[in-house]
Amino acid sequence: MYDVLIVGGGHAGVEAALAAARMKQKTALFTMNIDRIATMPCNPSIGGPAKGIVVREIEALGGVMGKIADKTALQFRMLNSSKGPGVRSLRVQSDKIEYSKAMRDAVVNEPGVEIVQKMVKEIVVEDGVCIGIHTMDGAFIASKTVIITSGTYMSSKILVSDSVKNEGPDGDPTTNTLSDSLRQYGLKTMRLKTGTPARVYTNSIDFSKTEIQPGDDNPYLFSNNTPRSEIIKDQYSCYLTHTNAITHNIIIENLNLSAMYAGKVEGVGARYCPSIEDKIVRFSDKERHQIFLEPESAHLDTTYVQGLSSSLPEDVQDQILRTIPGLKDCVVQKYGYAIEYDAVDPIQLHPSLEVMKIPHLFTAGQINGTSGYEEAAGQGIMAGINASLKAMGKDPFVLGREEAYIGVMLDDLVTKGTQEPYRLLTSRAEYRLLLRHDNAYRRLSGYAHEMGLISDADYEIIEADIQKIDNFIEHIKTIKVPHTEAMKVFFASKNSPFEAHDITVYDAVKRPKVTLQEMIDLMDLDLDDHLVYQTEVEIKYEGYIQKAIREAEKLQSMDKIKLPENIDYENIPNLSLEGRQKLGQIRPQTMGQASRISGVYPSDISILAMVLKTKEA
Repeated sequence: MYDVLIVGGGHAGVEAALAAARMKQKTALFTMNIDRIATMPCNPSIGGPAKGIVVREIEALGGVMGKIADKTALQFRMLNSSKGPGVRSLRVQSDKIEYSKAMRDAVVNEPGVEIVQKMVKEIVVEDGVCIGIHTMDGAFIASKTVIITSGTYMSSKILVSDSVKNEGPDGDPTTNTLSDSLRQYGLKTMRLKTGTPARVYTNSIDFSKTEIQPGDDNPYLFSNNTPRSEIIKDQYSCYLTHTNAITHNIIIENLNLSAMYAGKVEGVGARYCPSIEDKIVRFSDKERHQIFLEPESAHLDTTYVQGLSSSLPEDVQDQILRTIPGLKDCVVQKYGYAIEYDAVDPIQLHPSLEVMKIPHLFTAGQINGTSGYEEAAGQGIMAGINASLKAMGKDPFVLGREEAYIGVMLDDLVTKGTQEPYRLLTSRAEYRLLLRHDNAYRRLSGYAHEMGLISDADYEIIEADIQKIDNFIEHIKTIKVPHTEAMKVFFASKNSPFEAHDITVYDAVKRPKVTLQEMIDLMDLDLDDHLVYQTEVEIKYEGYIQKAIREAEKLQSMDKIKLPENIDYENIPNLSLEGRQKLGQIRPQTMGQASRISGVYPSDISILAMVLKTKEA
C-alpha cells in the first residue's frame, strides 16, 4: 500500500509527488508515458504577472519548478519593472524540451517516488473513503490517499472547425472513465475549454518586420540556489507584432467555421486567454491585437505564435498568419486547436484540496478549473503536502490570502468556485505588497522546513539572508550621512534637500530618487548583491507594508475563528436565503472564509458570530 498515489504526471503531479516523497511518504506517480512528464503543450514559458510569484512560492516551499525554469530558460524578463514591487513578476521563456527532460529526471532521481506507466481507470471508494485506484488492466492499487492531477486529459476532445477527435494535447490518449467514477460518487463536473495557436518554422519568419523583445541583463532568478554559471549566457529574443484590419476581416468572414462559433464546443473558455476569434468578437473596437513570437527550444526550429490561439480550419489559419507583419511567408509546423475536457467544480473541495464528499481523495491542477502550468504546480505542491499530512493523521496545511498567492488562489477556488478556466492575477490579491517576488523565502520557508520539504542546511542559508537584511536595516538607521562635498553634489543631482539636515542612510534611501545601491557605494557599506533589492523594498515601502500588515491581521483574526463542521445552516434563524444556501453548499471552515463567499452578507456573518457565542456559553 502507498501513502500517497498521484494520478497524472503534469506540472501538478510532479510537485505533488516530490513533496510527498520529501515528507517521507511512500509515493507512486501514475503516468501514461514517463517521457511526457511535465510537458508544455501550450506556451513555452514559466511565470508572468502573479504566476511568476507563484513559482517563487513553490521554490520557497521546497518545490522544483523555479530551479528547473532557471536552468532551462532561453530568456529572463522581469515584467512591470517600472511599476510598484507588488506587481513585478519574473517570466522566463523556456526550452520546452529541456524543461520536460529536467522535470522527468527530478522525479526519476527522487528516491521516494515510484513511477508507474499505466492509465488509471477509476478511483475506488469503500465506506465513503477513497482507498485507491483501478488501472485499465483491472489491477487494484491501494493507497491511504489519492491525488488526481489529470490536467486536460479527462474526457478530452481536440477541436478544429468541424473536426472533433477524442484525444488529449499533442494527440495523447485521453481517459474517458475517470470522470465517470468521480460523478458516480457524487462529484459535480463541468466542461471547460482552452486552446493553443500555430507553431511556425523560425527560419520562415521575417523578424525585420517585428519589434525585438530582449531579455534582461543580469536577470533576476526564480531560485536563490541557481548558480548564475548554469543559466543561459546568450539569451534568445522574443518579438512583438500585431494583427490588423485585414486579419480581423478574414476571421469575421470565417467565424462560422470556428469550432466555438459553429456550436461544436460545449465547454467554457478562458476569459483572460481567449482565442483570436473570441478577441475579435468581444473587442471589436480594437484596431489590432498584440502577437508575440516566442522560441520553443534550442533543439527546435519552431516559434510559438502567442496570442493567436484558434480553432478555425487550417487553411483559414494560413490566411490569418500571412496578414501579420513578419509572417507573410511563414511555414506552419503545427496548426492551432481548441481542447475541451472535464473538470470538477472546486467549490466541492476543502481548502486543503481534499474532496468534501470523498475523504482521502485530493485534486490539483487544471482538474480544479484553473489554467496555467504555474497554478497547477502551486496546487500540486499543496495537495502533496496535505495528502501526506492526511496519511500521517495530521492537520492540514492551509495558506492564508495574506501569506501567498497560492493561498489567494485556493481560497478563491474553494470559496467562490469558477465557471471558466481560472487565472491568477495580481488584482485578485488584496495584500499584494506583502506577496512579492523578493520576500517569498521569508514568507514560506519556515513552513517548508518544519514539514521536511527543505533541508536544515538550505534553511540555515535562508535564515542567514533574512538576518542579514534585518541587521543591515537596523545598522543604517544609526549611520549619519556625512556633509562632504561629494554628498552635497550627489543629493543636488537628485534634487533632494541635504545641507541643512542631518539624515541617516536609512532616511536617505527612503527618498524617491535615491537608491540603496547608490548609498552602499557612496558609504562603502557591505550587503550581498542578491539582498539589495529586497532590502530596498523593505525600506522604501515600510509605511505601506506596515499598513498592509495591520489590515492582514484583521483578516487573520477572522480566519482564526473556526466554524463547526456539523453546523446546520438550514435551521439558523434570520440567515438570508442565499446565505443559507451558499454556506450549506461550501461549508466554510472559518468565519473569514464565510465572509468571502459571494451571496453571504455582513448580516449573515453577524448572525453566525452570535450562534458561535451561544454555543460557547
